[in-house]
Amino acid sequence: MSSHSERNDARRGKNQRPGGRFPRRTEAVSDDWLWGWHAVAAALANPRRAQPRKLLATAERAREIERRFGPLPGLEVCDNHAIAQRLPQGAVHQGVAMQVEALESVELSDFAAEPGAVLVMLDQVTDPQNVGAILRSAAAFGARGLILQDRHAPKLAGALAKAAVGAVDAVPTAHVVNLSRALEALADAGWRAVGLDGSAEADLEDVLDGSPTVLVLGSEGEGLRRLVAEHCDALARIPMPGEFESLNVSAAAAVALYAASKIRP
Repeated sequence: MSSHSERNDARRGKNQRPGGRFPRRTEAVSDDWLWGWHAVAAALANPRRAQPRKLLATAERAREIERRFGPLPGLEVCDNHAIAQRLPQGAVHQGVAMQVEALESVELSDFAAEPGAVLVMLDQVTDPQNVGAILRSAAAFGARGLILQDRHAPKLAGALAKAAVGAVDAVPTAHVVNLSRALEALADAGWRAVGLDGSAEADLEDVLDGSPTVLVLGSEGEGLRRLVAEHCDALARIPMPGEFESLNVSAAAAVALYAASKIRP
């Protein structure tokens, strides 16, 4: 009797679909959905976010959401299966998913060139898991922002947001048309660009100097494109005394961000 009452209490005032019926899973749902507790909680806490179009949660998660954020319009209480039906196959949603508007991009001018400040720029890094992991490292080491190219970047939602564990809403992201021109604008604003290149002669720690720094990383297959590399003030490699020749781009970003964090004034 008590469990039945608790379920009714959890559903009181919420919008439910008759019979718990949800549309069948579609293939293109991940472009505007967030799932996983950390990704959804960070989005709900972000004042730059618009109200979610849909917010699905199990009864337990719904109670947790209301404790942290108060009553939210459109919160639908449903079971795990109903949530999974709205998401890509195999999505680990942890009892909560949210359909959202795209997070608004920030401008390059929003990044203040202060001593010790670090930005991350990605040159055609397109794998959502890698970009999500890089965002997570950027948040962990206090990077001021991420810079992506419009045409060659995954959406900041779906599997990327799940991998970022809330960092999509913690690290401001700028989308630009041309990375080379963006580096020129950042240089005019006082930023120094350091490109990571495995064939560079200088070690990363020898190149970093504590000035406002843009760490520029290229794709795993091709590395930095020529024009992007030419717009960097310095190229540097991560020294690896082991037998492996290279790191995954997300691992390289984490190492570079750690190195930059050690020399901040």
